[in-house]
Amino acid sequence: MILLDNSQKLLTLYKSLASSIPESLKVYGSVYHINHGNPFNMEVLVDSWPDYQMVIIRPQKQEMTDDMDSYTNVYRIFSKDPQKSQEVLKNCEIINWKQRLQIQGLQESLGEGIRAAAFSKSVKVEHSTAVLLVTEDILKLNASNESKFRSWAETGHPDDDFEREIPNFKYGQLDVSYSGLVNDNWERGKNERSLRYIKRCIGALPAACMLGPEGAPVAWLTMDPSCEVGMAYSVEKYRKTGKMAQVMVRYKKYLLQKNIPFYISVLEENERSRSSAKAAGFFEASCEWHQWTCYPQNLAPF
Repeated sequence: MILLDNSQKLLTLYKSLASSIPESLKVYGSVYHINHGNPFNMEVLVDSWPDYQMVIIRPQKQEMTDDMDSYTNVYRIFSKDPQKSQEVLKNCEIINWKQRLQIQGLQESLGEGIRAAAFSKSVKVEHSTAVLLVTEDILKLNASNESKFRSWAETGHPDDDFEREIPNFKYGQLDVSYSGLVNDNWERGKNERSLRYIKRCIGALPAACMLGPEGAPVAWLTMDPSCEVGMAYSVEKYRKTGKMAQVMVRYKKYLLQKNIPFYISVLEENERSRSSAKAAGFFEASCEWHQWTCYPQNLAPF
């Protein structure tokens, strides 16, 4: 694998990946953040250049010091030929199979290669999947092969009802001081490693909330290092009031204005979240969200 550390090559890759959206979104979003300050110290590897078939995003070595930190030890993969991923994953040292880690992608066909490579390293794998939700703006990147969104004024979304200010409620940026609140209510959180990860996401990437009458967030969402919007939560008192949809629409407007790619994933059985996302202008993509959580035998929880 070849390390791409040249800014011009990374920009070329970013533009090229647009033609493979939505399947490439995990990697596309990661490259966006790498090209904009690289706050999570990630690196890009390709099997060849410029005619690449496979792209792997991983944290730089100095980031992966905790073998149990699966929030940090995350690899994001896109392949133009997923069936050949097994050969690459088995025969190179790109992935540190001695750690507890996650591999994320939007191609189910990556799974066979991941499981085969993990088996050869005596690593156990758990596979999870979710519905991928995107907006028309993201898909237009594919159609036009551009790496830039149109301005909000040009999109003409009919979101005026969401824009009206609500008495005693205020939309704003989610402050890092609320990381503990987010961690306590995140299904994958509630531990010290997740708290560190959340603090980093909120501190470095766009995050939004609706502040309630008491001045504390009543609904919020964040972004991860691959531009996936997540950790969305509404406090129980304000559920089914449209607060989350209002936050999402305002947040989406901000991201479009800043030309930041975005997408979300929701468990298939989570009808409430899917409804909120659709009310905010998202729809189900042609591919699904996939995550393979990998455990070396000495670190396996089962």
